[in-house]
Amino acid sequence: MNKIFFAFTLLMLSKFHAQTWKTDEQYIQRFAPFAVEEMEKYKIPASITLAQGLLETGGGQSRLAQQGNNHFGIKCKEDWTGKTMKHTDDAPNECFRVYDDPRDSYEDHSKFLAYRPYYTKLFSLDMMDYKSWAHGLKKAGYATNPKYAYILIDKIEKNNLQEFDKTNSKEVLYTILKMYPDLKNDGVFMAKLDQSRSTSSPVTVKVPYEQVSYAKQQKNVEKIVSKAEILNAILIKSHPNEGLKFVIIQEDLELADVSKKFGISESRLSKWNELDGTQLKRNDILFLESKSSAGNVATYKAQVGESMHDISQKFGIKLKKLYAKNRMDEGQQPKSGQLIYLQSKKPRS
Repeated sequence: MNKIFFAFTLLMLSKFHAQTWKTDEQYIQRFAPFAVEEMEKYKIPASITLAQGLLETGGGQSRLAQQGNNHFGIKCKEDWTGKTMKHTDDAPNECFRVYDDPRDSYEDHSKFLAYRPYYTKLFSLDMMDYKSWAHGLKKAGYATNPKYAYILIDKIEKNNLQEFDKTNSKEVLYTILKMYPDLKNDGVFMAKLDQSRSTSSPVTVKVPYEQVSYAKQQKNVEKIVSKAEILNAILIKSHPNEGLKFVIIQEDLELADVSKKFGISESRLSKWNELDGTQLKRNDILFLESKSSAGNVATYKAQVGESMHDISQKFGIKLKKLYAKNRMDEGQQPKSGQLIYLQSKKPRS
């Protein structure tokens, strides 16, 4: 009986350790590719991002990282509509963001710096000058610890994280292997390295940051850097209408691109979304399953320029059902301010 218990304990411990990162080195090997991807998109030094992740998570061991995939301690704020968790930080039971994947946390961290005016001056710094970035973050108020900049610099230099500022998303695995040659004995890592040989060349940002206004800087950040990065940025969301799965298109794309990403045929996507073509436009709503027969609210006032299709996508209701509920002919469009019925049929006049 004791032998069985001992074997069971070893099994459980092995499973536990497989899901965590006991050392900074393991964290770096796992998340350096994310930091480099963010550097290419947002021009934030990978060394800085990685050092902040190491510091915030204690090498991946923090509760926020393990239970919420939150690697940078980003709190909910008013504009957050995703999952949340309670965690005691500066005060008891504060609200923190929860992500479906650590990659989303890295992306959100980049946007946190890029979209806020406090950090605008950072993007005029040399991207290879991690020391200036560390001191710039402290000066901008990122952290209250007076030694924050020196702590980041120490993390970077002890782990040679500045090497990741010199690489790109295609070469990052080779950089990791150069830093940690023992990984040659890691079959999983070597398989990943082999797979990377067949990937396309990375596309770097052609429009670098400059010291410009916040509005212009935000516009620069949102420019297309590559189709792959645009597709990676598309996240599945749950619609208020029965939790229907949908996505918001980040930039102009072909329906085939989204079809391939989510493994759903073009014909189904086209049918579910009542599309009359294959070109998707920025900010389009695209459902990944059949829409409902009714809306989650009773009525809605049409806005200037809105079509019935726009309204059907906004509320997750089938277009034919929407026309029927409003006693309108298919193809007829609403007037600005017109009351649109989403649940029951419009009363006969």
